[in-house]
Formats: sequence, C-alpha cells, structure tokens
Amino acid sequence: MNLLLLKLRTDRSAQVALLLISLYAVVSLLAGLGLLPGDPELRVGPRFQSPGPGHWLGTDRQGRDILIRTLHSTQVAFLVGVISAAWGVAFGAVLGGVAGYFGGKWDQAIVWLYSTIESIPSILLLVAVTYLAGRGLLGVYLAFFATFWVGPCRTIRAEVLRLRDADHVQAARVLGFPPRRVLLRHVLPQTAHLALVQFALLFVGAVKSEVILSYLGLGVQGQPSWGIMINQARAELINGFGWQIGAASVATFGLVLAFNVLAGAFEDALQGEPR
Repeated sequence: MNLLLLKLRTDRSAQVALLLISLYAVVSLLAGLGLLPGDPELRVGPRFQSPGPGHWLGTDRQGRDILIRTLHSTQVAFLVGVISAAWGVAFGAVLGGVAGYFGGKWDQAIVWLYSTIESIPSILLLVAVTYLAGRGLLGVYLAFFATFWVGPCRTIRAEVLRLRDADHVQAARVLGFPPRRVLLRHVLPQTAHLALVQFALLFVGAVKSEVILSYLGLGVQGQPSWGIMINQARAELINGFGWQIGAASVATFGLVLAFNVLAGAFEDALQGEPR
C-alpha cells in the first residue's frame, strides 16, 4: 500500500484521473441530493437548438437541455459503478478466499461455477438476466451481481493459494486459530491491493455495461442515462444533429478513461514498475 500511495503522489496522470473521478463523484452526489440546476425531462427551448448562451450543448428533439441531461445522468453511472464493483469485489473475494484456502470440493465447486459463467459471452448473459429480472435499475443490479464477482474470485483465489502456506498463516494455525478466523484475519487482508485494482476494473465494466443495456431499452427507466441519451440521439443524427450523442459519449469516455488510468497506476505500483 505504501507503493500505491507513493505512485499517486508522483504520477501526474494518476492525479489527473483521480481529480476527474472526484468531479464526477461530486456531480453525482449533487444530482442525488437534488442540488443540480434544471429538470432533465423538462422542455426548456425549441427543438434541435444549437449550442449557445443558456443552452451550452443545445437542446434535443424534445427541447430538453442536453447539458442538464448529461450532468444528471452521471448519478446513474456512478451509482451503478460503485454498487456493482463493491458487490463484485466483496462477494468474489469471499468465494475466492474459500476456494483457495480450503481447497478440495469447495475449490472444485467454485472453479466450476465461475468457469461456467465465463464460458457465456458476457453481454449475452447480462442481457438475458436483465430481461428475466425486468427492466430498470433492479434488473441491472441483479445482472451485475450475478456476473461481476467472477474476475475478483479468480484473482483472489490465485493469491490465496500463494498465501496459505506463508509463515504467518502457518503460525496462526499452530496457535489453534479456527480456519475461518485465519482466512478472514490473516489471509484475505493481504489481498486488499488486488481487490482495489479489481474494483477499478469492475467500475469501468459496470459503467459501460449500463450504457449498453440502457441503449437497448433493458436498463434504466424513467430517469436520465447516457445510454438512453445515445438511444434517443439516433433519430437526431438523421437530421444532422449530433450534440446529444456527442455529450453522452464524451461523458462516458471521460469517466471510463479516468478509472482505466487509475487502475493502470495501481497495477504499476503493485508490480513496482516505474512509469
């Protein structure tokens, strides 16, 4: 963790990425508290108005302000990213820890389960789960909860296989600590650095997947989302109006890029590689 903190202090790109993520987080929080100006569903001007004073990114085909819709959509993206990534890391770490530490039938069952899930194309699995669970945020969460634990589980399992024979773990066994306590107190905490990297990667996956599902009409309903904006912009492109799809795409790109840069900085720090 010391290397990680040092990396964040010395890596300019990681600092810029962290600043950008903080800005997205602030916008998301303000949207959640109802403190952002404007109503994303309210018609505020003529249709297809070009960017200018009052409407800095113009208006869509329903006369809604594109900038306001873009900012309000940040709440959904950030909420889905944080909740899905936190769940995937927590659940995957527990299953990976159990598989790696106890081995035997536990390991065989868990490896079989995540291998089976990994054999199905991820987007098809997400679409299927969301369709069965119903449209809306609940369906999105259920789809992500069912699939996002696989990567952390595989990674944590491999690390626990290495750690379970470490001196401090063997010493805990000799002292008579029960296996569950050894796993939770002496093994899993040693995998926190990997969990941090997995969180960043899962956040990116959740944001991109939410945009895709919302674009397909299986995701968010009744509230602004970058995926919905891109979907609605299809008809606008026919009229040569690309401001809405451009705003949603740039907003998605900025958040995903920032987390990818931060995840890369984390990985470099863990490997001890200078950037």
